[in-house]
Amino acid sequence: MGLLELLMIAIGLSMDAFAVALCKGLCMKKLNYRHAVIIGIFFGGFQAGMPLIGWLLGHQLEKYITAFDHWIAFFLLAFIGGSMLKEAFEEDNEVDACDNRLNIKELFILATATSIDALAVGITFAFLRVSILPSITIIGATTLVLSIIGVAMGNKFGVKYKNKAEIAGGIVLILIGTKILLEHLNVL
Repeated sequence: MGLLELLMIAIGLSMDAFAVALCKGLCMKKLNYRHAVIIGIFFGGFQAGMPLIGWLLGHQLEKYITAFDHWIAFFLLAFIGGSMLKEAFEEDNEVDACDNRLNIKELFILATATSIDALAVGITFAFLRVSILPSITIIGATTLVLSIIGVAMGNKFGVKYKNKAEIAGGIVLILIGTKILLEHLNVL
């Protein structure tokens, strides 16, 4: 897997965290850079940690599923991307309670929720024999930076970019899954 593909996966995975960071920024009366960095560290750390866990699990299962690993990679990425698209097009009738304080317990829950898809990507990385350390570094750093940007944009512009970010992330993951499948089927 090339650097460009890895960066696209990192951006796709970080879109949920970006959307949540937008909402956190919206709740700030004035942009708090310290809070923005802490939010970025939480989201980036979890986005880096989950693929590592998935990669370790994938290596345990590798001998049982190598004959159809490309199908698993395709379905996992397509499912994650499809879920992101579905979420982006659903009406959000829920009004988030705005709390300007930084709640570590809430950040832990949000970081876990936004990084579950990265666990599945980590499993896929194991099947594709992707080098994990550079991968999780790129994913974590990308999410950290985009989360900080998300807080700042949310503070400045509100949540008008949330759905667009989820749509873009979902499409990118589906396209990468399709590319992996087509390469293994010798179509590309």
